[in-house]
Amino acid sequence: MNRLLVIGFSLGYLALLFGVAYAAERRSAERRSLVSNPYVYALSMAVYCTAWTFYGSVGRAAHFGPAFVGIYLGPTLLAPAWWLVLRKIIRICRLQRLTSIADFISARYGKSAWLGALVTVVCVLGVVPYISLQIKAIAVSFDIITQQSTTLHAANGQVDISSAFYTTVGLAFFTIIFGVRSVEATERHEGMVLAVALESLVKLVAFLLVGGFVTFGLFSGFGDVFTQAAAVPALSRLFTLHEAGTSGAQWLTLLVLSVSAILLLPRQFQVAVVENVNENHLRKAMWLFPLYLIVINLFVLPVALGGALRYAGRGLDADTFVLALPLDAGHRWLALLTYLGGLSAASSMIIVETIALSVMMSNHLLMPLLVRIPAAHADSRWFAYLGRIALQSRRLAVVVVLLLAYGYYAVVGHLLSLVDIGLISFAAVAQFMPVVLGGLYWKGGTQQGATAGILAGFALWFFTLVVPTMVGAGMLPMSLLEHGVAGISSLRPYALFGLQDLGSLPHGLFWSWFFNVGLYVGVSLAGRPSGLEQQQAAMFVDVFRYRNVFEGPAGWQGATPLPDLRALLTGFLGKKRAMQALQAFADRVPDAQLTNALTTPADPRLLAYAEKLLAGTVGPASARLLLASAIGAQETISLDSVVDILRESQQLVEANRQLQKQSRQLQRLTDDLRNAYQQLQELDMRKDEFLYTVTHELRTPLTSIRALAEILSDNPDLEEEERLRFLNTITKETERLGRLITLVLDLEKYESGKATLERAPLAVADIIHDALDAVGQLLRDKHIRLEVSVLPGLPALSGDRDRLMQVLVNLLSNAVKSCRVDGFGHIWVRAEAADNTVRIQVADNGKGIDPALHELIFDKFFQAQNQTMRKPEGSGLGLAITKKIVELHAGRIWVESAPEQGARFSFELPLAVDH
Repeated sequence: MNRLLVIGFSLGYLALLFGVAYAAERRSAERRSLVSNPYVYALSMAVYCTAWTFYGSVGRAAHFGPAFVGIYLGPTLLAPAWWLVLRKIIRICRLQRLTSIADFISARYGKSAWLGALVTVVCVLGVVPYISLQIKAIAVSFDIITQQSTTLHAANGQVDISSAFYTTVGLAFFTIIFGVRSVEATERHEGMVLAVALESLVKLVAFLLVGGFVTFGLFSGFGDVFTQAAAVPALSRLFTLHEAGTSGAQWLTLLVLSVSAILLLPRQFQVAVVENVNENHLRKAMWLFPLYLIVINLFVLPVALGGALRYAGRGLDADTFVLALPLDAGHRWLALLTYLGGLSAASSMIIVETIALSVMMSNHLLMPLLVRIPAAHADSRWFAYLGRIALQSRRLAVVVVLLLAYGYYAVVGHLLSLVDIGLISFAAVAQFMPVVLGGLYWKGGTQQGATAGILAGFALWFFTLVVPTMVGAGMLPMSLLEHGVAGISSLRPYALFGLQDLGSLPHGLFWSWFFNVGLYVGVSLAGRPSGLEQQQAAMFVDVFRYRNVFEGPAGWQGATPLPDLRALLTGFLGKKRAMQALQAFADRVPDAQLTNALTTPADPRLLAYAEKLLAGTVGPASARLLLASAIGAQETISLDSVVDILRESQQLVEANRQLQKQSRQLQRLTDDLRNAYQQLQELDMRKDEFLYTVTHELRTPLTSIRALAEILSDNPDLEEEERLRFLNTITKETERLGRLITLVLDLEKYESGKATLERAPLAVADIIHDALDAVGQLLRDKHIRLEVSVLPGLPALSGDRDRLMQVLVNLLSNAVKSCRVDGFGHIWVRAEAADNTVRIQVADNGKGIDPALHELIFDKFFQAQNQTMRKPEGSGLGLAITKKIVELHAGRIWVESAPEQGARFSFELPLAVDH
C-alpha cells in the first residue's frame, strides 16, 4: 500500500484522537464531563490490551496454543475482588492525593523519598522494554503494510528503524500536549482518558473484523480452521497443553503476573486509580472489563492457526499474522483498518505509560533533590520556580522514557517477540505486590523491610530474566548462561541455586518473590516502624474510617506564618487554584483561622491539608520535605509520642466501644420504658373508654325508666291500656339493666380469675337445642330460616351448662342481629368431632366482617375504639365474655368472614378438660 496514504491515515487517526481529547477537555472546563461514565472508565482500563494483545497473543497462540489466555485469566478472576482491593487503593489515593504506584508505596512506608526513588527506577527499567515492544509493533506493522513484497517474508521482523524513530517522536508530541499540561498530577486527564476509551473500541472492532474475515472468509468457520490444523502434526500438538510447552508452573506464573500487572503497571494504576471519577464505576467495570477481554480474544486462536497454515515454512513472524493475512488476500482496506487497530493498541499504552512514568520520575528522582536546596526556604519566588521545573521535568521525562524505549528496541527489542518482552515487564512490576498487599492489610510492614524486599526481588528479576536477553543480543558472554557467574554453575540465570526444569519465567518469578517476601516480612518483624510509618499504616489499613481529604491526623506543629504557606501553595498550584484550595478548607473546617495577618500561624490541620495538596504535585516525600524545610514547619510525630497516641487511641476506641455498648443497653431500656409507658397510656385510655361505654349503656335504660315513671306519675287518669304498655316497657328496661350489670360483673370475674365452673357431663345436642329454644322467638319474628346439623354419636363434654348456654345464646343472638331483614335471613348451626375436640359453628348470611377486625371483635373495647363504625345492638361485651368462657374451658374461638359474605363463628372444646 502507498506509503503516503498510510501516513495520511495515521496522521488523520491521530488528528481524530486530538479532536476527541480536545472536546473532552473543553467539556471538562465547562463542568460537563464526558468521562464521568462507568462505560468510559471500563473502556479506559482496556489499555491493558496493548500491541501484545493485538499482535503478540496471536504469535504466542501459534507456538503454545490456548496457553495465550493465561495472561487474561488473572484479571478476569481478580475482577470480582476489585470492590475489596482496588476500591481501597482508590480511596487511599484520593485521601492522600497520591498519583502513582511510587507515591503509594512511598507514602505507606513513612513517606520515604528513598523508597519512592527505588520504585521509580524499578518501574522505568522494567517498563521501558514494554514500551519498546509497542514501538516495535507500530514500526513493523507500518513497514509490512507499506513494503509488502520485502517485509512479509522477512525473518524475525527485521525492519527499518527509522519508522520506529518517527513513531517515537510523534507519540512524544501527543503525550506532552494532552498528558503533561499541568503541574498538579492529581488533575485528571479527561481528554487522554476519552481518547484511550475510543482507542479501546477501535482496536476491538478492528480485531473482530480481521478475525471474522480469517475465520469465515479464508476458512469456513471455527470447525474448518481447527480441523485443518489438527491434520498437521506440527499444529496438532497445540491442542494438548502439555505438549505445547505449558506446564502447571507456567499457568500459575501467568496468573500471578497478570494479577500483579492489572493492579500495579503504571498505566493501569493511572487509569484505574488516578483517573477514577467515582468509586461506584468499579461495579460496572467488574463485569464489563472481563467481558472485553473475552470478546477481543475470541478469534486469536483461529487467526494463529490460519496464519500457521498459510505461511508454513515461509519464516514469517507469527506476531504479524493479523496484518499479513488480509494483506496477502488482497483486502487492503481491511489491512489498513487492522493497522489502525494495532496503532490504537500500541499508542494508548505508550501515552498512558509515559505519563505515569514522567510523573514518577519528576516527583521521586528530581524534586526530592531540588527541595533540599537552601534557596528553597530563602525566597518565596523559588516556590514558583520549582513549580515550573516540575512541569518541564515531566515533559522532559516523557521524551527520555520514549528515547530509552527506542534505544532498547534498536539494540535488543527487535530480536525478541512481543510476548517475551511483555512478560519480563510484568515480572518487574510484580515485585511491588508483596509490599502493596502488606501495606493494605498489615500494619507491621516497615520502610526497611519494603526496601530490602524490592531490592532483592529486582536484583533476582534482572539476573534471571533480563540477563539472558542481553546474552542473546551479544551484550554479555554466552558462558554466563552455560557456567554461571565466575564459573559457578549454581549461579546460572536459568538454574539458580540448582533449581531447574521450571522454565525461565516461573524460575525467575519464584526466586525473586522468595527473597522479596522473605526479606520484607523478616526485616519488618525484626525492626520497629517509626512514628510516621505507624501513622501512615493506620491510615492505609483503616482508610474507610476517613471520608475526605480534610480528615486524618494533623501531624504538624510550629509557628509557620499563614502567608508563607499561602505563598508555597501559590508557587506550585497557581494563585487561583491555591485560593480555591484554601477556601475549600475554610468551608470544611470552619473553626480554622485563615486571616491575612503576617504573624498568624497556620492551623496544624491546614498544614496537613497543604501537604496532601503538594503531594499531588511533587509526591508525598517531597511535600513532606517542603513543609519541613521550606517554611519551618515541624512534625509532631515521634516514635514515643506515636506509641502513646496509638495506645491512647486504642484505649479511647475501647472506651468508646464500651460507651456504645452501654448506650445501646440504655437505649433498649429507654425503649422498654417508652413501650411500657405507651401500654399504660393505652390501658388508661381503654379504662376510660370502657367506663364511658358502660355508663352510656346504663344510662340508656335508666333514662327510659325515669321518663316512663314520670309520665305515669303526672297522668293518673291515663288509660289502662296505655298504663300497662308503659309498665311493661319499664319492666323490660329494668331487666335489660340487670343483664348489663350481670355482664359487667361476669367480665370482671373472668378477667380477675375469680370465675368458677360447675362441671358436669353434657350432651352437645341438648345444649344446642336449649339455646335455639331461647332465641326461637327472635328467629320467628324476623322470619329467619334455620338449619341445624348435629352429627349423631358426639361424645359428651365436661363443662358448665349455663356458661356454655351463654356462649351459644350470644353467638345466635349476634347472628340474628346480623342476618338479612328482607325475609331471606339464614342461619346455620353445626356440631362435629374434630381431633379430640368438639367443634360448634354458628353462621349467618349477613353483611360480614372485615378481615382486619377479626381479632378486634373479641375485645371488650372494640365498640368504644370504633365509634365511626355502625354498632350492633348490645353493650359490646357479649363476644368478650364468650371468648373468656371458651378459654376457661381450655378451648378456642375464631371467626371466618368477609364483607357481604356473612360470618361463621366457630369454637372448639376439648373432650377431656383437666379439673
